[in-house]
Amino acid sequence: MTEKETLQVDGNDHTEEQKCVTGVPSRDEISPPKGLYQSFVKPLYDKVFSFFLLISIAPVLLLLALLVKIDSKGPAIFKQKRVGLLGKVFTIYKFRSMREPNGLGENPFTAKNDPRLTRIGKIIRDVRADELPQLWNVLKGDMSLIGPRPEQVEIVKQLNSSLPDYHLRHIVKPGITGWAQVKYKYTDTKSDVPQKLQYDFYYIQNMSFKIDLYIIFATLRVVLSGQNRGER
Repeated sequence: MTEKETLQVDGNDHTEEQKCVTGVPSRDEISPPKGLYQSFVKPLYDKVFSFFLLISIAPVLLLLALLVKIDSKGPAIFKQKRVGLLGKVFTIYKFRSMREPNGLGENPFTAKNDPRLTRIGKIIRDVRADELPQLWNVLKGDMSLIGPRPEQVEIVKQLNSSLPDYHLRHIVKPGITGWAQVKYKYTDTKSDVPQKLQYDFYYIQNMSFKIDLYIIFATLRVVLSGQNRGER
């Protein structure tokens, strides 16, 4: 499905700007955070930080892309549909870390020592370098630096059906890192989703500069230690 294709939900066609996953409330039915930090400061530093970081690490991004291409066949950048703010479907960008993309018939959750991982893929995942292209998503406005993890479209449809409150995590933009990613244990199954969802709700209800700053430093600790590698 390309960016300009439509997604059939609730029996209606939706344009790219209106594409939503079944079960996500409309804009009129929910109230996103409206504080000064959430509505102005956070979006501003998302744009500024992602812009300058992309420029400053451009040589590193090029080197990583080259290593991914040399290590295994396939594109350097892996693209996949994910669900973002208010259920809008967007394309996420990551460095490819697997020999073959996740298909709908495969386990969409990647295990810690997944045999599909390439040699370079395992390394860049351990230090979360595979996430760096998502800075482009942040600059575009699809994501924030910090927020709930963006999930795949099919997974969201399933979880909306089994977890009545799951759609509430979409009242904020998804993030490259977040409270659940740094506070919850490593998991590669759906069984822990309800618990992780509570961490997402905690962040949404308590979003602040202080918490975001904590998450940034906690993420650095996770990167350096290689621990808490959740499913992505």
